[in-house]
Amino acid sequence: MKIKAVALLTVVLLMAGCDEKTEEEKGFAGLADDAASYAQVTPDKHFVFPLDHGAHNDFRIEWWYVTANLKDADGQSFGVQWTLFRNALPRSKTGPQDNHGWNNRNLWMGHAAVTSEDEHYAAERYARGGVGQAGVTLAPLSAWIDDWGLTSHASVEDPLADMQLEARGPHFSYRLHLTSSKPLVLQGHQGFSQKSEQGQASYYYSQPFFQAEGSVEIDGQTYQVSGPAWLDREWSSQPLTQNQTGWDWFSLHLKDGSDVMLYRMRQRHNDPYLTGTWINADGSTEQLAAKDIELEPEDTTDVQGRDMPTRWSVKIPGKGVDVTVEALNSQAWMDLQIPYWEGPVRVSGSQKGVGYLEMTGY
Repeated sequence: MKIKAVALLTVVLLMAGCDEKTEEEKGFAGLADDAASYAQVTPDKHFVFPLDHGAHNDFRIEWWYVTANLKDADGQSFGVQWTLFRNALPRSKTGPQDNHGWNNRNLWMGHAAVTSEDEHYAAERYARGGVGQAGVTLAPLSAWIDDWGLTSHASVEDPLADMQLEARGPHFSYRLHLTSSKPLVLQGHQGFSQKSEQGQASYYYSQPFFQAEGSVEIDGQTYQVSGPAWLDREWSSQPLTQNQTGWDWFSLHLKDGSDVMLYRMRQRHNDPYLTGTWINADGSTEQLAAKDIELEPEDTTDVQGRDMPTRWSVKIPGKGVDVTVEALNSQAWMDLQIPYWEGPVRVSGSQKGVGYLEMTGY
């Protein structure tokens, strides 16, 4: 789910003053509001690529999201995050969502961050659609906001095979080359990713097999880095219930070549809703239900006055996984319009590995 959806609704509040008045939010960050005027997520979608790499303007929210776990030649660890969010204003009665100029019904926001063991820097950008400041094209595949971009250098048929990623903020910048020869992965049940017992869901696919190589600059010092990277694509119109207070999301690269995605959707009155995907080294997948996952915080850290669980126990008994997942930098706080925690993690125990953790609603 990620903070993307939450932050996008902030864009509405900040920018929709030039459009219709926004109704008061309901539930968690407005994500449980009625979305009947937008397209709905149903279990019967047939994904079509490369078309589905592009924008889905009939849905309320979506994002293009990349994380990378990197090391330099001296073994120093770094994490990189890049996200472009699209949020649709209430659907127009007079024309399509993607009109040119100020009649365009899309709002855009970018988040970027760099994390080391000692530092964490984050930045954000905002734009209105239709005026050339942000958007997504398919030929070539390019997602951008200002001078931040995720751009394909590969064929139209397989644009994820070769991509360039870049962003910058006041204290950091990065430029990474992303390559993969393996197919993308449909999350959930054939890309239908359920988020609650009531049926809230998103369309969700990933490319967890990227290899990244390039440079990261922090406080004026440049590091040549490489490591695994993970792309997520997700879109929906009403992904949460009013009972849900936030989420904890994990993407893990394990040393044996397997990858794991886990969601823990926290609820006010019930146990957390757990779901996930086991991704084999060859790209085949197995859906994980709550009964397959044991996911519990082990320790917390004071982060900006909040108790954040920065060390977790993760068990997947059916796969022989019994690991500890711990933050590279416990202070990886995204101090943006909607604040949240997101940063790289290390995996130890029955397997070693690296990954990313996002925590919202604390």
